[in-house]
Amino acid sequence: MHSSVTDEPAPALAEEPPDTGPRDQQRHRLTSLQGLAALSLDAMASIAYGPEAIVLVLAAAGAHGLGFTLPVTLAIAGLLAVLVASYRQVIAAFPGGGGSYGVARAHLGRRTSLVAAASLILDYVLNVAVSVTAGVAALTSAFPALYGDRVWLCLGVLVLVTAVNLRGIVDSAKAFLLPTAVFVGSILTLITVGLFRDGPVSEASAAGHASALGDDATTVGALLLLKAFASGCSALTGVEAVANAVPSFRSPAPKRAQRTEVALGALLGVMLIGLSVLIGRFHLQPVEGVTVLAQLADASLGHNWGFYVVQFATVVLLALAANTSFGGLPVLMSLLARDNYLPHAFALKADRQVHRHGVLALAAVSAALLLFSGGDVNTLVPLFAIGVFVGFTICQVGMVVHWRAERGPRWRAKAALNGFGALLTGVSAVVVTATKFTAGAWLIVLALPLLVLAFGRVHAAYDRIGRGLGLGRIPDCPHRDRSLVLVPVAGLSRLTSEALTAAGSLGDEVLAVTVTHDEEPDRLAAQALRRDWELWSPGVDLVELPSATRAVGRPIAAYARHLSAGDPALRVTVLIPEVEPPHVWQRLLHNQRGSVVAHAVRKSSDAVVCRLRFRLPPE
Repeated sequence: MHSSVTDEPAPALAEEPPDTGPRDQQRHRLTSLQGLAALSLDAMASIAYGPEAIVLVLAAAGAHGLGFTLPVTLAIAGLLAVLVASYRQVIAAFPGGGGSYGVARAHLGRRTSLVAAASLILDYVLNVAVSVTAGVAALTSAFPALYGDRVWLCLGVLVLVTAVNLRGIVDSAKAFLLPTAVFVGSILTLITVGLFRDGPVSEASAAGHASALGDDATTVGALLLLKAFASGCSALTGVEAVANAVPSFRSPAPKRAQRTEVALGALLGVMLIGLSVLIGRFHLQPVEGVTVLAQLADASLGHNWGFYVVQFATVVLLALAANTSFGGLPVLMSLLARDNYLPHAFALKADRQVHRHGVLALAAVSAALLLFSGGDVNTLVPLFAIGVFVGFTICQVGMVVHWRAERGPRWRAKAALNGFGALLTGVSAVVVTATKFTAGAWLIVLALPLLVLAFGRVHAAYDRIGRGLGLGRIPDCPHRDRSLVLVPVAGLSRLTSEALTAAGSLGDEVLAVTVTHDEEPDRLAAQALRRDWELWSPGVDLVELPSATRAVGRPIAAYARHLSAGDPALRVTVLIPEVEPPHVWQRLLHNQRGSVVAHAVRKSSDAVVCRLRFRLPPE
């Protein structure tokens, strides 16, 4: 059952975009170049830690093991080509976005699609935390005095990225276009210059640092290569983001998204292979405290301004790589909300075509992770990349089923390509999970089924609401019942008059009610109100509701229940008049009695609650 529940809260409905023309809507969507800046930062930033992950694993086999850096990287580049080709087909087949979730929902069933969605959500959330902490870690490495404030720096970067994305994905793409261009340009320059070097021009960055090279191993086993391959595959995170966010592109969205996916794959592949070639050319070894990318920049460009440009661009891009999640996850959450697996508020868009609730939810969970980890990237890295491999595998298997069902031209070759990709990503998922299980990956193994279970609970709740509302069935014809409006009053004023006038427009009968207490001041106030009411003679009876306590809301709710029980055909409405002063701070001066009454009536009666705002004019 696909339906929207009609009792969404007013603030969420208020975010529905105004009626705008197609041209205005297209203005808030991405071009291919903007999509590359907005959705590729995660993948681009992985250049900073992907090759290093390979080198650190192979270093356990000594210098001989480092010789396999390029073959392992070529295998990863081959997998990248398979993934790009696959997701290019996913974009064409599922232009509504969702990536692996959309594929699995169409071809692998509900349960598998929810596993895919849960894996993507976990990966996107972890990407934000890992990217921000890695960027801040790079910054504190350059400026050690900031290390003690790393948590606040992480939260500050997160607030900045969130604020930019709340203005819309196009604004975020424009803001991050320059840092992306500087990073890509600096890495390509580093590679180009390095290919013309016979040896490293400088080794200043690694001087004085202890080597991380293993001395006790001279052979390279298949398990070590497999582990290096799985670790290096962290460079592939973010490849699926474009397919998840197809609706964010300008028309024709699928073609623009396909071009962005191909450009991302080409740039990422060239940079991965180029850096691996330079690692072998310069015979680099991992050292403690200095990244492999920093050593490459030093060896290729020298320890000069070019070196610092690469480092600064890396810091900025790592910190902003979280933007990939802000571009892809809210779209995925909107699809889940439309399928009744998440609250419907996540499907709403603000006036800048941004899923504001998804952006804020992602920021909140990421902030919690940053506080939990204390801003330490090493605490989060073992949790990273597992979810994305699960999503990769499910997507590839789903596309195999898609080609078999479609049986179009060359469907066997396409299915074989996706099947091979599913095998590679599936093996990588198993290896990464097994090797990082004790380091924290068990949290992901636990969180994945819990998230799927939560999806099921939300869906079941919407099913119950739908059955209660009779969604999908023709309801009984509307009819008119006798209506009675209760107006709580505490004294005579313009507010009282406005409330009784509005009540007379709403119902057949109107009653004013006031809650009285036994204490002397309250008894005198009740007598004065009764006397003034008789003198005023508004044509509406005043009913006194005695209360032994100081409660105001419960006596009114009990009276509403009493009226409904006495006449089941009677529709009771409680109209609560409230003053709204011209300045926000002045609202703090009021006793909030209207909110207390509204809560009590809504909680313990079936009466309709209406709140009349009486706006005072500015002086």
